[in-house]
Amino acid sequence: MKKPFPITDTYKYMGITKVKQGEIVKTALLLGILVSLPKTIYLYNAIMEGNMDFSFLWVADFLYRYLFFFGFSWAVIQLNTNVDFDRFQWPTPVKWMVVVLLNVLILLLVIVLIRMLYPVCFGKEMDHREIGFVNFTLINLSVVLFFIARSLRLKTDRQDDRIENEQLKQQNLENELAALKNQIDPHFLFNSLNSLTSLVRENEKATQFVNKLSYMYRYILQSSDTNLVTLKEELKFLESYAFLMNTRYRDRLRIAIDIAPEVLGHRLPPLALQLLVENSVKHNEISATNPLTVKVYSHNGKIIVENPIRGRSTLAEGTGTGLINLKKRYVLLLKQEVVVSTTDGIFKVELPLIEKS
Repeated sequence: MKKPFPITDTYKYMGITKVKQGEIVKTALLLGILVSLPKTIYLYNAIMEGNMDFSFLWVADFLYRYLFFFGFSWAVIQLNTNVDFDRFQWPTPVKWMVVVLLNVLILLLVIVLIRMLYPVCFGKEMDHREIGFVNFTLINLSVVLFFIARSLRLKTDRQDDRIENEQLKQQNLENELAALKNQIDPHFLFNSLNSLTSLVRENEKATQFVNKLSYMYRYILQSSDTNLVTLKEELKFLESYAFLMNTRYRDRLRIAIDIAPEVLGHRLPPLALQLLVENSVKHNEISATNPLTVKVYSHNGKIIVENPIRGRSTLAEGTGTGLINLKKRYVLLLKQEVVVSTTDGIFKVELPLIEKS
């Protein structure tokens, strides 16, 4: 049996993908060396011309500045690449104001620290020329770092998009193949045909049954060509599925649907509701003494599917990947999570909806 398509480590389940620390550190090390070059060249020329003697003090001074330049470069790149400001859902102008403010605060903090700690390390104050040079260097470096960080972020996002598109293409191919192989459990098709046999003498019911069955499989085949459908379309399909299941189970199964009209135009992946209802039927006892009620209702812009947990003594055969694949489709298509919970003997699945643009 084919394993479900994996979400790779590069693609983060929720939020942004982090820029690798190795890439940030290498960039910060290189920039630290580059901004230290003027001072290094100046010291080298002074020593070569005999204006000063080479000493460990100059090496320590160089390393002191370099460590600050490196730490500053790392902090600015980290802030502008790996901090997920989008999760706060701020308006774009507010988000950029916060980003700029944090960058300025880091700059001011480093300027203060490099002057404050210098006397502690070297026993003397940094002269005004050196202070001016360091401040000038840090200010220019902060501008360069900001654009480098945005480039790294853009590069990572584009890589994510390519990976996501490839995943989505493969997922669509698998969904299309599953549809062509009758995505609904084959046992359901055989049970439906058995139910049809018992209805052949009642022409009206038999005709209605066949029409519902025909609509369902036509919908399944058509769903392979689209990633999202409206909730109204999905509910029409679910009602056809419910009709067939009620024909089989009669009053032992009840599928209660209560959807607010304002969300009917919202969208979700096709076959999502049917899959959850089918799971409820497949994994719970349905009998005259223990009838099953599956509730499908809307709440806070989401669709909830829930049922009491009544485990079967013998479970129906299944791949166990239906809910996993549904979660995967939500991540790839909507960037949202399917929430599954079990509380007080109730199995509940929450499906987010996306407003139709």
